[in-house]
Amino acid sequence: MEGDGMAGVLQPVLAGVVTALVGFASSFTVVLAGLRAVGATETQAASGLLAVCLVSGASAVWLGLRHRLPMSVAWSTPGAALLVATGPVAGGWPAAVGAFVVSGLLVVAAGLFPPLSRAVAAIPKPIAGAMLAGVLLPLCTAPVRALVEVPALAGPVVVVWLLLHRFARRWAVPGALVVAVVAIASTTPSGRLGGTGLWPAFDPTPPAWSMSALAGLAVPLFLVTMAAQNVPGMAVLTGYGYRPPFGSALRVTGLASVAAAPVGGHAVNLAAITAALAAGPDAHPDPDRRWIASVTAGAGLALLGLGAGVATTLVLLSPPVLIEAVAGLALIGALATALTSAVAEPDDREAAVVTFVVTAAGVTLLGIGGAFWGLLAGGAMRLLFRRRPVPQRGRPVPQRRSAEREDPDEVSGSEAPAERESPEGELQPVRDPGAAVGALARDCGAARTDGAPRV
Repeated sequence: MEGDGMAGVLQPVLAGVVTALVGFASSFTVVLAGLRAVGATETQAASGLLAVCLVSGASAVWLGLRHRLPMSVAWSTPGAALLVATGPVAGGWPAAVGAFVVSGLLVVAAGLFPPLSRAVAAIPKPIAGAMLAGVLLPLCTAPVRALVEVPALAGPVVVVWLLLHRFARRWAVPGALVVAVVAIASTTPSGRLGGTGLWPAFDPTPPAWSMSALAGLAVPLFLVTMAAQNVPGMAVLTGYGYRPPFGSALRVTGLASVAAAPVGGHAVNLAAITAALAAGPDAHPDPDRRWIASVTAGAGLALLGLGAGVATTLVLLSPPVLIEAVAGLALIGALATALTSAVAEPDDREAAVVTFVVTAAGVTLLGIGGAFWGLLAGGAMRLLFRRRPVPQRGRPVPQRRSAEREDPDEVSGSEAPAERESPEGELQPVRDPGAAVGALARDCGAARTDGAPRV
């Protein structure tokens, strides 16, 4: 019995360690590139990476222990890609810090006021997907540029990524990163590798307030974090049968973002990319034990943050395009998902394409970046040209099936989770993965907090 108990704890702990390692190694380069793009110095970027690691870890530990649910928390990788696409903002790094603060406050407000979270969930999926695709595109082209500019360094990185992506997918980006680190170390004089600044430290910056930074960075960062991280993160959890408290998650991660902002942290949120590693059956056969994996992942991510100084130094020693290439490889899957979402609805394809083109163009108008204008242009296109469906004569108009609920928190009908387990135990997709999150947003003020999973 004692051996079974140890095994029951060891499996989710190991899953949590893997989640932390994969989450950190897969996208810390995106965070550093984003912070540097909006004006952070070397020490400020290292401080920001340390901050998001610590507050993400603390949030995951708190949510896991509080609700006994595998609620993994991570930094906003699409948000960091947005920083790369936005570039320098009016007012410099202090204005960017102010935008981080406002974005975090907006997430808190979404957790406190359900209508705001419902409004974000109501953004058409093709428009949101197209905006995210436009944000990710510049980074995802970096591997191609790296193969042309530094083929001797980038070639092995891409080859290892391809091989691991085929045979051990979750380790593809970490493996490519290891190859990149070896390449950097082999081409860098030993004296530079032993430089100072390897131990990270907080570098606080008083926030400044700029209307162009708020409109061009804070609002898009909030929307990208909600639409590309929090909403899919909730969908993953509901897909594995859990009923997570959306409002609590938004309040905790929003406050964590506000706390991290003055020392360079851009945004933290529910994990979407690595959420399945802690919430799926590989973490533990018993859904009631999987929260141990998310808590372990949170503690591991906080510890990995202590290596932010080393990570920043390696990034600075490498050709910029090489690190961007690793970041781009990490985002290929996210780009594919965003593009698929953008063209899924035939009636919205033109509006989605307009959103994608304007966002990817990276134009800055009135000091406001392309993500805002892309969202605005796509929304206007949709309002002007979307045709309302006309019922065909002689055919009944399909009626939405009403469902009686014994529990107001249950999800029924089209509000099914994004994934469900078949009798054989395999995860099967269902028709509408976004509808479940809309239901969660509607109920976030009264969601269950007892942590009882629905499996």
